[in-house]
Amino acid sequence: MNPKKRTTIYDIAKKLGITPSSVSRALNDKAVNEKTKKRILQAAKELNYKKNSLASNLRKGESTTIGVVVPRINQNFFSNVISGIENVSYKKGHNLIICQSDESYEKEKKCINMLINQHVNCIIMSLSVDTTDYKHLQSIMDQNITLIQFDRVAEEVESLKVINDNEQASFEAVSHMIKQGYKRIALLEGPQTLEIFRQRKAGYLRALEKHDIAVIDELIRPNAWTKELGATATRELLSMPSPPDAIFASTSDFSALGVHEVAMEMGFKVPSQLGICGYSNEPFTEITSPSITTIDQFSFQMGTTIAELYFQEINKSDTAKISKVISIKPKLIVRASTLKE
Repeated sequence: MNPKKRTTIYDIAKKLGITPSSVSRALNDKAVNEKTKKRILQAAKELNYKKNSLASNLRKGESTTIGVVVPRINQNFFSNVISGIENVSYKKGHNLIICQSDESYEKEKKCINMLINQHVNCIIMSLSVDTTDYKHLQSIMDQNITLIQFDRVAEEVESLKVINDNEQASFEAVSHMIKQGYKRIALLEGPQTLEIFRQRKAGYLRALEKHDIAVIDELIRPNAWTKELGATATRELLSMPSPPDAIFASTSDFSALGVHEVAMEMGFKVPSQLGICGYSNEPFTEITSPSITTIDQFSFQMGTTIAELYFQEINKSDTAKISKVISIKPKLIVRASTLKE
C-alpha cells in the first residue's frame, strides 16, 4: 500500500478479507459480529485509519463545515472576527475552512469555488478591494449555501449581513478632532467601489458640514488604504504650502501608521502640529508614541454575532423572521494623537 495514501474502509476490508460494508458497520458502531468487530477495530488502528467526515456528511446529506473568506488573515480585525466565529462554531460541533483573498477578486472567486466544491453549508465573507462584480456571491446562494457578508459587503446582494455603522463612527471621529481645535482635516479614503469606504467618507463630510468647515478637495486623498499608500499621501499632504493640521485615516490603522511614521520623519509634532486618527483598533495603536486615536469595531463580537446568526438561520422555523442586516455600533477610542497639549 502506498504509505502516502489515506487509509480507507476498502484497505481494511482487503487486509481482513471481508466486505467493506462490514467494516463500515463496525466503525459506525452498528450491528456486526463482536469477534469481527474487534478484528476490524484492531486493523483500523494498525493502518492508522481516520474517519472521512466530509464523505460521511455527504452520505447523510449534511455538513458541519463553514467556509470563511477574508482579505487578510494577518490583520487583527479579521483574525478577531475569525476567532469569534470559531468560538461559537466549535461549541456547535462545526469546523472552519479559512481562505484569504489577498485583496484579489480572482483569488476570491477561486476561494468561493473551492468552498462550494467542499460542500460547506455556509460561506462567511468580506469582500476584497478588487471586487466590483458579485456573480460569484449569487452562485453561493444558487447552491443553497447560506451566505453571510460582513464588514465589506455588496449591498445589492440579498444575503445576511453583519456590519458596523461606519458613517456615524467617522462622523464622531472627525467631530472629536474639530472639538480639539483642528480645522484643516485631511481624509485618507479607501476605494469608493466599496460601500464601507463611501460611508466613512460620508461621515467625514457630514462632520465638516455640521461644524461649518469648508470641504477642501485637495485634502481628500483617494485609495490611501495601506500603510505604504497612507505614507505616500501623507508626504504629499504635509508638503503642501498650507498642510493639514489633522489626518483621518478612515481606511485602517495601517494607513494611520504610515501617517504617523511620515509625520515623525518630516518633523511634525503629534498632536500639537498634526492630529492623527485611524480605524479598527489594531494592537499597535496603543504602543506607538504618541498612541493613536482609533475606532474599535468590536471584531470578536462581530464574529460571534455572525456565527450565532448562522445557527439561528438553520434552526429557524418557516415562519421565523431573522434580521437580514445586523449593525454593531463601533466606539471611538481617544488617545494621545488627537489630544492637543
